[in-house]
Amino acid sequence: MATTGLQHVAAMYAGVVAPPLIVGAAVGLSGTELTFLTGACLFTAGLATFLQTLGIWKIGARLPFVNGVTFAGVAPMTAIVASTKDKSDALPVIFGAVIVAGLLGFLAAPFFSKAVRFFPPVVTGTVITLIGVSLLPVAFGWAQGPDPSAHDYGSRTYLGLAAATLVIVLALRRFTRGFVKQIAVLLGLLIGTLLAIPFGGADFSPVADADVIGFPSPFHFGAPQFQLAAIISMCVVMVVSMTESTADMLALGEIVERPADERTIAAGLRADTLGSALSPLFNGFMCSAFAQNIGLVAMTRIRSRYVVATGGGFLVLMGLCPMAASLIAVVPRPVLGGAGVVLFGSVAASGIQTLVKAGLEQDTNILIVAVSLAVGIIPITAPDFYHAFPQTVRIVLDSGISTGCVAAVALNLVFHHLGRARAQAGGTTGAVPLARQPIS
Repeated sequence: MATTGLQHVAAMYAGVVAPPLIVGAAVGLSGTELTFLTGACLFTAGLATFLQTLGIWKIGARLPFVNGVTFAGVAPMTAIVASTKDKSDALPVIFGAVIVAGLLGFLAAPFFSKAVRFFPPVVTGTVITLIGVSLLPVAFGWAQGPDPSAHDYGSRTYLGLAAATLVIVLALRRFTRGFVKQIAVLLGLLIGTLLAIPFGGADFSPVADADVIGFPSPFHFGAPQFQLAAIISMCVVMVVSMTESTADMLALGEIVERPADERTIAAGLRADTLGSALSPLFNGFMCSAFAQNIGLVAMTRIRSRYVVATGGGFLVLMGLCPMAASLIAVVPRPVLGGAGVVLFGSVAASGIQTLVKAGLEQDTNILIVAVSLAVGIIPITAPDFYHAFPQTVRIVLDSGISTGCVAAVALNLVFHHLGRARAQAGGTTGAVPLARQPIS
């Protein structure tokens, strides 16, 4: 149970620590503060996993379901940081928005489980693809070095380290098997860091300064602040997160031969949203299911939810050990960038896999994907596109995930649900409820 639980931690560790690294760097946190934020996210991921696997009352799917910080919230959170004049207020604003979005999501969970037909693969696939595409520029920025104002930013040394890390991860995925293959990203980060030492690229001071035992004190970065635009942005992310979790529960239910019915989905969404609402109390971010761990369950055929709960226990212990959390702060940014290409690119590829099931041979679905992706990519390719809009509105508009999700849902309603009776009289609507999709 201990080794298989640890394997789940290894499979999702890089995904848990990446969001606090991205947001913390955007805020300008010091190495010590970044270590604290990373440890807090590990701690809250463990608590959310307990809630999901063990469950209390009508909360928790009670499936081998790993929870952690969702990638969907990274782009909107960095947009909130960019729009906040005083960076010391950025994290409190994010925490306040996550709390409100989590509570609203908790109340909406039973209704959302019934409304899943409005989120077919054409919508979820588009959104997941946008999540990966939106995060890739972060990896490219990391690959160029830690300081954009430095004279060696984008140097051949930094880009070489990023490329070497990428090659190492790919080689491990190609030529190894089992546990080593599952932790290829972690091994890539370790080897890449060792390669960076001769070039002076690795700073071990965060480990030396970190305590062996610590606790993520509540509201360490300040009391939560509640701003409407930030709340709206994170509510959109919550809808995306709940949609992903629903799809993951359906897939996991098939794998463990316990199909997820409406009650199970509602209970799982309550755990997701309650875990997200409580997470900011301990300085964590919005939590959601980790799809890579579902693949691990399918591969190992170890279906016990108590094994995954054991993995949650390891996450909690790591969150209570700042020295363990500080290890990720040692990894040079170019090394993170090389691994990030695989990590974030895999998210985009996962979205494309979902789109393959969406029936793209239909013209209406092609239009939904085309327009939604175009709208979602605007903030990436033209960052000043919405410069004429008020700053509060730009928090939402500057998040390609938020705008792309809204566009996909709206277009799906227009093409597949409004006037549905007339469309059915002339043929098929093309809208296939997510719950009825075949699961590979």
